[in-house]
Amino acid sequence: MATRFLCYNDTERGLVLRTIGAHWNGNEVFLVTAGGAMFASIPLWYASLFSGFYIVLFLILIALIFRGVSFEFSENAETKQGKNRWMWANFFGSLFLPFLFGILFMDMIQPVPMDSQGNIFASFWNVINPLSLLGGIALTAICLYQGLHYISLHTTGLIEYKSERLADNLYWAAYPVEVLLVVALYFQTNFFERHLYSTLILLVLIVAMTVWGQIASAKDHEWQAYFASSLSLVFIVMLVFVGLFPYVLIAENPAHSILITQASSTPYTLTAMTIALVILLPIMLAYFIWSYIYLSGRISLQEYEKMEKQDESY
Repeated sequence: MATRFLCYNDTERGLVLRTIGAHWNGNEVFLVTAGGAMFASIPLWYASLFSGFYIVLFLILIALIFRGVSFEFSENAETKQGKNRWMWANFFGSLFLPFLFGILFMDMIQPVPMDSQGNIFASFWNVINPLSLLGGIALTAICLYQGLHYISLHTTGLIEYKSERLADNLYWAAYPVEVLLVVALYFQTNFFERHLYSTLILLVLIVAMTVWGQIASAKDHEWQAYFASSLSLVFIVMLVFVGLFPYVLIAENPAHSILITQASSTPYTLTAMTIALVILLPIMLAYFIWSYIYLSGRISLQEYEKMEKQDESY
């Protein structure tokens, strides 16, 4: 996403893509795995959500596809025009992914027209409304901050400087969005009625992470800024699911709302999944952390240009 806000030419954009080129595939696999785990552990939620918000999820899939292939196609494009097209595909895929996920998360926490069988009949305004748009904007902004901090940690020279300054300047836009999001949550959900204290604590933590990230960014404390934006994402996810509990979907008719106990699989399935999770998740996380540490070196624009010339010579 930062390629169009941060970079002025294809060489700079190529450098930015190179910093995440080793990780994007694994990151998207986690999304697919989450969908599979959701299908196996909470099938009724999966069925209702994926059918009721089919268009949003379809657009997310399209964005994932274009973003994924753009890394390889832009790298191997034979013409400048082809490279530029796939750079734009990467930008729009990266832009719409968090925006659409933000819309989906905010739609999940609002009452929807749903029958007793869990069938959702969502209208345009059930999907697109003030809260969902604010959620999309907020998640997109946090992902942009996260990306800028990541770039500053993996580059040196001009790109590092520009990513730090851009993040610092953009943080001021986060506060009015957060205020509007709190107002929309108050009027369009029952979070403050059912989970007042946990909602307030999580909202305070989100704002605190924004302040911490801005201060760290201004002082060039790159790891602190990256850690703060990462925690912001964690607290947003917690806000959504703590606010929903004990439901997974809320219907306009309260009698049709789906409780997590109603939507979950059998105890045998959940036990088997828990055993697999306990065994496999530490291995996956260990490899994931190792890959980031192993590939944590910085690269400058000059070094990237030399690498490009060497690739062209072959």
